[in-house]
Parts: sequence; C-alpha cells; structure tokens
Amino acid sequence: MKPTAAKKSARNAATKMVILPGSTRHAVPQAKLLKRSDPKSEIRVSIYVRRNPSPPGQSLTPLDDLNTKLPTQRRYPSEAEFNARFGASQADLDKVVDWAEASNLEVQDASIPMRRVLVTGTIADISKAFGVQLNEYEHPERGRFRGREGAVQIPADLAGIVTGVFGLDTRTVGRPRIRRGNVRPADVDEFLSRDKGKGRATTRTQLSTPFPGTFFPTQVAQLYDYPANLTGDGQNVAIFAFNGTDPDPRGGYNLSSLQTYFEKVLGGKTPAIKDVVVQGPGNDPGPDTRASEKRGDATGEVMLDMCVVGSVAPETNIFMYFTEFTSQGWVDGLTQAITDDNQIDVISISYGNPEDDPSGAWTAMGVQQVNEVFQAASAKGITICCASGDDGSSDQVPTGAHVDFPSSSPFVLGVGGTKLTASNSNPPTIASEIVWNEILHREGATGGGVSAVFSKPDYQDVVNVPPSVNPPHKIGRGVPDVASVADPLTGVVVMHIDGKHLEPIGGTSAAAPMWAALIARINQRLKVNCGFVNPVLYERFSRGVLHDITEGNNGAYKAGPGWDACTGLGSPDGAKLLEGLSGGGAQAGSSAAD
Repeated sequence: MKPTAAKKSARNAATKMVILPGSTRHAVPQAKLLKRSDPKSEIRVSIYVRRNPSPPGQSLTPLDDLNTKLPTQRRYPSEAEFNARFGASQADLDKVVDWAEASNLEVQDASIPMRRVLVTGTIADISKAFGVQLNEYEHPERGRFRGREGAVQIPADLAGIVTGVFGLDTRTVGRPRIRRGNVRPADVDEFLSRDKGKGRATTRTQLSTPFPGTFFPTQVAQLYDYPANLTGDGQNVAIFAFNGTDPDPRGGYNLSSLQTYFEKVLGGKTPAIKDVVVQGPGNDPGPDTRASEKRGDATGEVMLDMCVVGSVAPETNIFMYFTEFTSQGWVDGLTQAITDDNQIDVISISYGNPEDDPSGAWTAMGVQQVNEVFQAASAKGITICCASGDDGSSDQVPTGAHVDFPSSSPFVLGVGGTKLTASNSNPPTIASEIVWNEILHREGATGGGVSAVFSKPDYQDVVNVPPSVNPPHKIGRGVPDVASVADPLTGVVVMHIDGKHLEPIGGTSAAAPMWAALIARINQRLKVNCGFVNPVLYERFSRGVLHDITEGNNGAYKAGPGWDACTGLGSPDGAKLLEGLSGGGAQAGSSAAD
C-alpha cells in the first residue's frame, strides 16, 4: 500500500517521539565502523504490536489451568479463539499502518495472528521514522552487518501499542549447538560393505557404528525405551534452520544424502520434507568443513537435526523453517511457525546465545517478543524443544555463569546433555549416564544454570532451584528441564552433507531433536498433543519417570538427586513418560526437599 499525499502531509514533523522499551543497542565489541548505510537502499522492517487489549468475551481456559492438565484432558482454543486472545486488535494494526504510510513506508502485510505490520522503505525513511542512525560494521568473526546504537523511537501515541521493531540491525543472533568428535569421518560404502548380508533392518538397533561408543539415533531411542511401534505418523515437526549472514551465509541439506542415510544405512524410509523460507536464501548447503563452520556455515547443524528427527520418527512430516541469524529472523520465523497453515505440533531449536549476552546479540525487546511467541505456542498445544548450550555454565561468556536463550524461556522444554554408555547385553541397556562435561578435552559441556532474566516459574516450586552463583545470588528460572545424550564421544552418528561419510556429532543440538522426536511419537499414541509439558513433568513426574542423572557438573553447578542445573529432571524413559502422560501409573511428584 503506497502512502497517499494527504497522509504524508498529515504527518506532523513535531510529533512527540518516545523510546521503545528494551530496544537499546550497544556497540559490538571489536566491531569496526565502516560507513553510514546507504540511505537509498531498501530494507524490510517488522513492527510488532501488543496482544488484543480487549478480547471479546470467550470461555477460554486460563493457560496455567490448561497446561497443568494431562494432555487428554486439555481443550486447546480454536483458531478464532486463539486470534482473539493472542493476536492483535484490528484497531492497533490500523493505527500502525496509518503512521507507517504517513512516514513514507510501504506496508506489505498487517496480520492479526502474527501481531505484525511488515513494512519496506529506504534506509533514509526508515531511519527518520524510528529515530535511528544505521551504519555498516565489520567484525573479525561475525563479518559485516548493519547496526545501530541507542534506542528505537516511536510516536508517543503508539507507546504501549508497538512492542517490538526488528530488521534495523542485522548482527548475528544465535549459534548452532553442535559439537564434533575429534575423529575421522567413516566412508559410507566401506561401512555398508562391512555389514553386507546382515540386513539394514538390524542396523537400526543391533549393528555397531563405525565409531566405538557412539550410536545411531534409533539406538539411542531404544536405550531410552521410546514407545515401540510408533513412528510419529501424522505429526508435523518444525526444525529451525538458520543461515543467511556473513561471512559464510550457507546452511542446508542434501536430499540424496539424507535418503542414503535413512534408507541404505538405517534400512528405513525418508520422511516427508517441506521447506518453508521465512527469510534468507532457504536451503543453501555449504561444504560443512571445520573452516566453513567456523565462518558460520550451519549445514552440519541442519543435517544433524534432520537425521535425528527423521530416523527416530520417520513418519513425521518435517517442515524446515529457514530463516536468518538475526533478531528479525528469529521473531518472524517463530511467529510464522505457530500461526501459518502448517499446523505444527513440535518445534526443535538447536541454536541460541547467552540470554544476557554482553556483546548485545539479544535486546530485552527481542527476548520478550520471542518469549511471548513461546507462550502463545503453548496455548496451541505446540511443544518447543530448545538446546541448552554446549559450553558449560559459562555459555562462552568470559566471566560468571550464564544460561542460553531461548532455552531459558519458561515456556520451552530446555534440553541439557549427558554422556551415555551402553551395556554389551542383547538388547543393550544403559550402563551409565553422567553429566556431559569434556571441557578439559575441548569437547564441550552441557549448558545449564539459573536465569538472570526470567523469574522461577511456578512449576519449578516442587524442585530445588539453587540461587545463581552470580551476585546477588537470586533464584530464577532453572535450566535445563530434561536431558539426552550430547557428548560427541558417545554421540549420534549422522550423515555428512556429501552423502559419502558418516560422522559422530554431539552437543545439545543432538539432544533437543531427540526429545522432539519422542514427543512426536507420544503425540501419535495419545492422539492429542502433549503441548507445553513442563508443568506436568515437574508436578507429576519429577521423580521415578525419567532417568535421574546424579553424577557430574557443568562448571558452576553440580548434578544430584532430583532436578539439577546440569541435566534437569533427567534423560528420557519414553515408555514410562507415555504411560504417565496418558494417565496410567502412579503420579511421581516430588516435594521441595528433593
């Protein structure tokens, strides 16, 4: 929609402008200012507004009540009910549209479910509209990006209506949570030749991988007793794939390589895969070398997530949400995934940054906006599994202890990592499982700790979340909630992008999709979505259902009986969890003394 001359002239140059809360950006350490951004260049900006302040009267169950019920007892809102409660009001959208058009910006879309007004304009007009100066920067590791310093400004009459503005700054937000073992990849043809005649069906659970101590994802599922004869049939699983930033913007998958893995190596089938391009180049695989990965190539992460979900839940419909490593990429991608027509049931996210990142990757505005998306997803019965980080309690920050966002959101299932050893019995069982911590060997460690941003949610009242080790030692949201194998030395063996090599991969990037696949299988059996499972997990199944990990540490925090800030409530026992979520078996709640 082009602005009319009348609307342009109606804009009052003296309109009072106010600061948009949480929008302040600081300079990126080590970034070099190159020049001002070209004022004639066009960019796209996402303007988010508040939830409908006056939803029509409806008999909606409060979220806290909804999410403490077993899945089979829940009634999720209809699309109309969701949009009325969690979407924007038309009046708020119209107000933003009128202002945008009067500011010489072209409105591309105004969505009630997404609560977003999408606009395009020249950098000159965008800068004037939001009271910012946009510049080009160069960082030795992050490459080139468009950035700003200071706060975003909006008209005073939009204060309280506009909650977020994204797309002005393109600095990198998020890193893959992937760790590689220090071993040579194995040749696929040699592996298949070695086991010729044994049958690919047995590979799923019995044949050894080319790397001692590691597992195929299907073998991990067997060790964790994932409910048998379930494939995730009918489930729609969204896997987030980030790419599209300098210095190496690539990231994606190769379908023929995946087919070799699923069909020839594992003797199964290739799941249905659909790409959803939100921003950036979409499926754009790079070479996935150590050098390209260091420059930002996310291909290894994409292949890992797809190999895990597609092998453990092969009948799922996998939706690859491709978006960019920017705050706009995060917010737009997540918002689209929970509101579009794909009817997503489970989301797997293997990326993150420290929630209080001193280099300024996240703004408070961005964290709040993403957290609101997660809360809305819970009302739709969508389970979101997020990796908790691979750098121990420091989360790659030089001082203090930090937790990773988005896993620190109280509306997601934060997934930590373990070191898993199997017995030599047939079938194999878990011989030992401890906290993943190989920092001394430069192999990483599970993230976890106490949030400095989010207060402790009510569902964690039944466990002992310790005070943060950082002054002033407050108690906040404890991370993670659960765990799965993540040590690359005992990790999952997946296909390389070249389709010719297998390699063991670890990190909580492997743990999050393992949980996403488990939820898909449980949803299939229940015939209803588990949705936001945290309240039920803590209040009903915090003892005696999952494998409690009691040995090890991630730096600042130690494991112990019950919940801990390394592995949460523990690793999966899929059969017991299914029984509990279906209403069978004894409730295994614990007291605050656990």
